[in-house]
Amino acid sequence: MIKKIVGFTLTAIILVGCNNVSIHNKPAFDDATFTHFQYQGKDPLFSKPLAEGEYQNPIAAGFYPDPSIVRVGDEFYMVNSSFSYFPGIPIHRSTNLVDWEPLGYVLTRESQLKLTGASVSRGIYAPTIRYHEGTFYVITTGVDGAGGNFVVTATDPAGEWSDPYYLPEIDGIDPSIFFDEDGRTYITHNGPPIGEPLYNGHRAIWKWEFDLSKMQVVPNSGKVIVNGGVDLSKKPVWVEGPHLYKINGWYYLMCAEGGTAESHSEVVFRSRSLEQPFEAYTENPILTQRDLDTARESPIATAGHADMVQLDDGSWWAVFLATRNYEQHYFNTGRETFLLPVSWKDGWPVILAAGEAIPYRQTAPKGLDVTVNAQALTGNIIHRDKFDSGRLGWQWNMLRGGDSSWMKLKGNGGLSLTPNSVKLSQLEQPVFVGRRQQNLSYRAEADMVAALSESVHAGVTVFQSEQAHYFFYLSLRNGEYWLSVDMADKPVTAQKLGKLVDTKQIKFIVEGDKGELSLSYQLESGSGWSKVLTLANKLDATVLSTQKAGGFVGSYIGMHARIIE
Repeated sequence: MIKKIVGFTLTAIILVGCNNVSIHNKPAFDDATFTHFQYQGKDPLFSKPLAEGEYQNPIAAGFYPDPSIVRVGDEFYMVNSSFSYFPGIPIHRSTNLVDWEPLGYVLTRESQLKLTGASVSRGIYAPTIRYHEGTFYVITTGVDGAGGNFVVTATDPAGEWSDPYYLPEIDGIDPSIFFDEDGRTYITHNGPPIGEPLYNGHRAIWKWEFDLSKMQVVPNSGKVIVNGGVDLSKKPVWVEGPHLYKINGWYYLMCAEGGTAESHSEVVFRSRSLEQPFEAYTENPILTQRDLDTARESPIATAGHADMVQLDDGSWWAVFLATRNYEQHYFNTGRETFLLPVSWKDGWPVILAAGEAIPYRQTAPKGLDVTVNAQALTGNIIHRDKFDSGRLGWQWNMLRGGDSSWMKLKGNGGLSLTPNSVKLSQLEQPVFVGRRQQNLSYRAEADMVAALSESVHAGVTVFQSEQAHYFFYLSLRNGEYWLSVDMADKPVTAQKLGKLVDTKQIKFIVEGDKGELSLSYQLESGSGWSKVLTLANKLDATVLSTQKAGGFVGSYIGMHARIIE
């Protein structure tokens, strides 16, 4: 058994991440050294203790979209989309569907994941995880040079996954793999309809046979099994995320429909044979929140893109994505993973009846063991890191690249970043290490050694995209230190601090409260920390929401350093 990877040694990232690792020989004072980072969620909805037998929705808060789940024995494994963050495709294990142990990532090498030049909302889309005869399979789409559609395999999901088996025949996204009882294997995916699309958003679901011995699509086996969606006459849009199941003699096909915004939903079809047409459930959708009052309190919205598993007691449970909104429509935390039981009505699976709101708290599955080594993925999370464990924790990600030669863990604690000239607004790999924003309201702190050269800007960023991020940083100008805030390279405010002769460290403090962001700081000298001083108060954080920034990801809070040439 390969040892489970829940963090990453920097040496390991360098070895497996990039073949052309460069060694930086810059003076030590050019580096930005962070000695402590803390994130704390402050959502009022999470502050009330759970009742006995309850669980908290979402089960994975923050940017954990497009969940897919598989059961293997008494364990469940779940993967999520990662887009242009590296390593790619987080994978978690659970024994009770509620608490999850991070196992690491599926894509940890640049031979598996090529993200050069990809914007943050491109890269890896909608993975599906399945298990068959001792082997785990993850199938996914890498867009914009990230490989197209491909499959990777592993016998130990916490170990090394294979290099990709590419599927050039598949034109589309969101592939899923299905192992039939007769030994045949199939791939379903979103793709273009046959002929010209009838309207914007007209897509189809395709099925191909897959040769498992060759890890190749069977030539000329592709056919459309759903054209448009539930009812083509109503011009349904963006049918995608298909998952195929065989239950009680029926083949069920669950798909997302309606796009990823407020009209998102999950729908279902079935057929007695894969060679016969699929019929749509007359009471579709089987999950949505689009029919609810948008003025409701603490709305959960955009629900869809589901996958489901069966328990020993015969019950079925579904994981799916949704968002927690503020001011009705905004969300900065991205699309998150929720869990609900599945009911059956006249032989059809239903995740949530029409008109019902997704509950924040729900009765947990019964009779399942507590997950060993589970980590907090939801609630008012507290994450502290002194970077003294010899490896970077599973919470941390980089952007579009596996080269980590620019960062190192110091022997007595601390993370040292050697800056390059790449800005967060560019499509190259910046010197950036970040973690998800998992709460609507939160406080984050990062302590940095107050010693920089004239050419370096270093500090903390709240990053949603290349066009939407705040950078709160320290710089040295003509021998005097300044604190500044930029919004996507545009100056917001700045304050001169002077020479900082006796200052050892600066503490960057970021406080987010839904649509507002406040930035403060403290200085440490021989006599301790100064009082908290505010640099910018109530900045507009709605610009970090998907509604304004666009894309498919959630905000990250991280450390960034760059050279100004």
